[in-house]
Amino acid sequence: MHAFDVLGDPVRRRILELLADGERSAGELGAVVQEEFGISQPGVSQHLRVLRDNGFATVRAEGTRRLYAVDPAPLREVDVWLERYRRFWTQRLDALGTELARGKRERRMRGGTGSPGTGGRTGTASPGKATGSG
Repeated sequence: MHAFDVLGDPVRRRILELLADGERSAGELGAVVQEEFGISQPGVSQHLRVLRDNGFATVRAEGTRRLYAVDPAPLREVDVWLERYRRFWTQRLDALGTELARGKRERRMRGGTGSPGTGGRTGTASPGKATGSG
């Protein structure tokens, strides 16, 4: 199964989100997923098996419990694949950062941070134009 086939399922993505916070028991994972998605315990087990069989999760026994954790290797492979596409959003994020910095600099130069409730914004109208307060 291809990595995106594994990650394409919302239940498996949710399980990985839960595991990103640390190791969890199959019971803990099952309780959350059953509650959120309304699937049975065998259904959850099947998703855990897909994650395990495709290398996204590891499992270890601790007594009668099975503890699952994220295996980052396949996620690194996805990250490598995505690298060629990052330029599409990296440039936009860089531009956003530039605009945010410009706005902060302009507010400092005007000597204020805006009034509460305006999100730090002050009037942005051109000189000679009314800003229209409401």
